[in-house]
Amino acid sequence: MPKVRFIPACAMALALLATLLVPSASAQDAPKRRPRVAVLDFDYGTVHTASAAMFGTDVDVGKGIVDLLVTGLVKEGTFSVIERKSLDKILAEQNFSNSDRADPSSAAKIGKLLGVDAIIEGSITEFGNETKKTNLGGGGGGWHGYGLGGFGHSNSKANVAITARIINIDTGEIMAVADGKGQSARSSTSMLGGGGNWSGWGGGHADFGSSDFQQTIIGEATKAAVDQLTTNLVADAPKVGVRTVVVEGLVAAVDGGQIILNVGARAGIKVGDQLEVQRVTKEIKDPTTGNVLRRLSTTVGVVRATDVDDVSAICTPVSGSDFKAGDRVKTVTQ
Repeated sequence: MPKVRFIPACAMALALLATLLVPSASAQDAPKRRPRVAVLDFDYGTVHTASAAMFGTDVDVGKGIVDLLVTGLVKEGTFSVIERKSLDKILAEQNFSNSDRADPSSAAKIGKLLGVDAIIEGSITEFGNETKKTNLGGGGGGWHGYGLGGFGHSNSKANVAITARIINIDTGEIMAVADGKGQSARSSTSMLGGGGNWSGWGGGHADFGSSDFQQTIIGEATKAAVDQLTTNLVADAPKVGVRTVVVEGLVAAVDGGQIILNVGARAGIKVGDQLEVQRVTKEIKDPTTGNVLRRLSTTVGVVRATDVDDVSAICTPVSGSDFKAGDRVKTVTQ
C-alpha cells in the first residue's frame, strides 16, 4: 500500500515542478509593441501653383493628404500613430517652421520630444491634371443642320504622386523611402467633378477624407496614391526599430492614494507603465573630493501610471506603502 500511495504523490510533485519551471504561454508569447511614429504634414511646394489653380485658392494639399495617410496607417494597424493634437502642440511649443520640418535633423528632434520611434515626412511631387479636347469629324455632311466638326469631346486625367521618408530619430538617418502614385481619367468631367458637389475646402484646408471628394477625378487619384504609399510604408516597417527607453525621475508629491512623478510622456512614460520606487538610505562619498561614489537604497514599492501628460504622471500603488516626495522612480519601457 505505501508503494501505491508514493507513485501518485511523486507524479504530482513532478507535474507541479514542471509548471513552475516552464513559462506560461502568455509570458512566452507576450506581443512586442508596435513601432510608434508621427507623420509630419507633407511639403507641397512643387505642386502649389497647380493645386491653387485647381481649387481657386491656396489649399494645404500636404495636410489633406497626410490626414488620409494617417487614417490608412491606423486602420492597417502595423504602426502606432501619434495623435494630431500632440504633434501640433510640440510644433507650436518649439516654433518649428515648415522648412525646419523637412530637415531630417529637425524631424529627429521632433521625434524625440514626442517619444516616437520614427518620423514620417514627405512631399507631393505631382497633383494635377491633363485635359485634352478632340473634335469629332471635321468634314462635310451634316446632321439636323449641325456639322460634325462642331462637336467636341473632353478627356480629363488626374495624376497624383507622393514620396515619403522614414527618419531615425536618434541619428537623423533616412531609413526608408516609399512612393505612391494614383491616376484617374474620365470624359467630359472637370477635376473636381464626377461625384457629388464637393466644396469641402476653406481656410486653407481641404477635407480629403470626405466621400464627395473621393468620388471626384482628383479625389480618386489621391486616394489611389495614398493607398499605395500606405502599403509601401507598411512593407518598410521592419526597418523601424522599437526603442527601449530607461525612464528615471522623482516622486514630486504624494496626495492621498496618488503618487505624482516629475516625469511624463516626453520621458517615455505611458498609461499602464509600472515603475519601481526606491529610497536612498545612504550616500557614500569620496573622502578626498566629496563626490558621491555610490548611493545605497531600498525598494519602497511599485506604482502604475494612470494619467500622463507631457511632464508629469499620476500613479497608484501596486505594492508597498509610505511613498514620499524625493523617492526615486525607474523603469525600462518600450
